[in-house]
Amino acid sequence: MKIETKVLHSGYKPENGGPGTIPIVQSTTYRFDSCDHVAALFDKPTEFMYSRFANPTCDAVEKKIADLEGGVGCMLTSSGQAASLLSVLNLCCAGDSFIASSSIYGGTINLFGFTLKKLGIECIWVDVDASYEEICKAIKPNTKCIFGETIANPALTVFDFDVWAKAAHDNNLPLIVDNTFATPYLCRPFEWGADIVVHSTTKYMDGHAVQGGGCIVDSGNFDWEKAYKATGKFADMVEPDESYHGLRYVGDFGKAAYIVKARTQLMRDFGCYPAAQSAFYLNMGIETLPVRMQRYCENARKVAEFFKSSDKIAKVIYPGLPGDKYYERAQKYLPNGTCGVISISIKGGRAAAVRFMDALKLACDEVHVADIRTCVLHPASATHRQLTDEQLVAAGIDGGMVRFSCGLENVEDIIEDIKLGLAAI
Repeated sequence: MKIETKVLHSGYKPENGGPGTIPIVQSTTYRFDSCDHVAALFDKPTEFMYSRFANPTCDAVEKKIADLEGGVGCMLTSSGQAASLLSVLNLCCAGDSFIASSSIYGGTINLFGFTLKKLGIECIWVDVDASYEEICKAIKPNTKCIFGETIANPALTVFDFDVWAKAAHDNNLPLIVDNTFATPYLCRPFEWGADIVVHSTTKYMDGHAVQGGGCIVDSGNFDWEKAYKATGKFADMVEPDESYHGLRYVGDFGKAAYIVKARTQLMRDFGCYPAAQSAFYLNMGIETLPVRMQRYCENARKVAEFFKSSDKIAKVIYPGLPGDKYYERAQKYLPNGTCGVISISIKGGRAAAVRFMDALKLACDEVHVADIRTCVLHPASATHRQLTDEQLVAAGIDGGMVRFSCGLENVEDIIEDIKLGLAAI
């Protein structure tokens, strides 16, 4: 099936006379007729047993997202931040390091650079446009994975999968990619060499600003046993898990080893699983994802062109616009569009940016992005407020930058609103 069909039919097949849409299973528990049955599940989890691990409603949505990305398994989380955290913790522990592109979401920069540091895990920052040699040079003996973002929020850099995937795999490391802004409709990172994908489903996947969420998707492509034999890393993927009755993830679950380990170890211990109703809302958003992404991209292209024509705008960053630094790379990896988010830098810096935003009537000033309604944010004052000046520069952010997220309104109305903002500068 093509993706427009998968968003409607993957993950759940109604039984004869059953509900046509994914039902909400509002239960924390599941009942069994014998003690031995429950005990067997704690030796090898193959069924639902407690909703901190899995839930039938969530499971159907997980199967759908895995199919959309082309993976072997998916695990929903309570937020995108939780997904990013668990994706790394599933591989790294105190004393380990991992590499991340410096051009990623500000909240993730804080998570990786400060919070994980407190846990004894080092994040090694590498420029998003680094060469193969530069990436390889940054890898240490204790490095366990590499992390990047398909389209960075809000710098809108485009990740060069070929370079980063080669550097990762030549060094027996898995590549984790945040695909939030692209969604599987615009880019499927597994087709370009990524091994693990994470999403903040709060954004385009949900699309309606009704619930927070995230997910981790496992491609099943990384050979953990080969990497273990070559480097001695990833022993916990291959050797018995003492915390789970000697379970061997590769031996018992094969290609799904990574995602099963994430569920049985980390979701068990951290418990950041979404409610069934949240998954139900997420599924409703996913069902219209292709239609919405087309409109987001169409609106953003026209709005970006309008911004480009204004002498009050110092810079327009939109990889779908000819002349953008990442236009050619976007044509390669994202030929169907580059999302609805535009970053602009307004002449006059922070003060001018604030005047522009405060004069808008249609676009909402909110701490959100990728909504069906147009919204704006000043990254240096909000999502990236915690970063140093040096980190802001590395993330491609200046005081005059405004993140402009085009919604699904008529594009002429969006442009009329922008005119109000520009008139206030």
